[in-house]
Amino acid sequence: MMSAAEQEAGRRRRGRRTVNSELGPAGVDTLLAASIEVMSEHGYHGTSVRDIAHRAGVSPAALYHHFPSKHDVLVTIMDRGIEELLERTGEALSAAGPRAIDQLCGIVDVHVRFHLEDQHGTMLGTSEVRALAEPFRGEHLAKRRKQQRFFDRVLLGGTREGVFHTAYPRDAARAIVVMCTGVASWYRPEGPHSRTEIARRYQELALDLAGRRIG
Repeated sequence: MMSAAEQEAGRRRRGRRTVNSELGPAGVDTLLAASIEVMSEHGYHGTSVRDIAHRAGVSPAALYHHFPSKHDVLVTIMDRGIEELLERTGEALSAAGPRAIDQLCGIVDVHVRFHLEDQHGTMLGTSEVRALAEPFRGEHLAKRRKQQRFFDRVLLGGTREGVFHTAYPRDAARAIVVMCTGVASWYRPEGPHSRTEIARRYQELALDLAGRRIG
């Protein structure tokens, strides 16, 4: 006969299997996608764990199996987003070669496309930084500054080389990042322009802000 402790351990194991079966192997991604949807509609503070679980089609216990709290869900969303953006921007910069114009076009393309691929997620990442508790807020803002430095270095380098002639390279770099981030707030897939067309337009706008020299 099993002891009371063994029986309790068995119940816990069965409970974990039940929670896992609600979500399947892609459980975390399912919960994060549902969280982005609900938080985008109601804001972080206006969203409950029950709201997220309902949207994901699972029980609140399933969410708590993966995340200790709603705050941990937000931290994961924010961290995944900025880490992917940093990785893709670094890769684009490496692939662009030594020319500042190519570098700027490459990282603008990444920044615009990233913010158009998951508009709700990127808008949430922009608007809900205030909801992050420390040390997560400071860590996230440090990663944002790292992303900004990609643009700063390209603008400063191009200005030193005489490729760009803006008198305010750092200000231009900040303006370009803000401009590219903002596409998530207005772009509509059913509109007249594709994501590729928007990315190309913003490359031209970025070059104008940088003050590129022709010839």
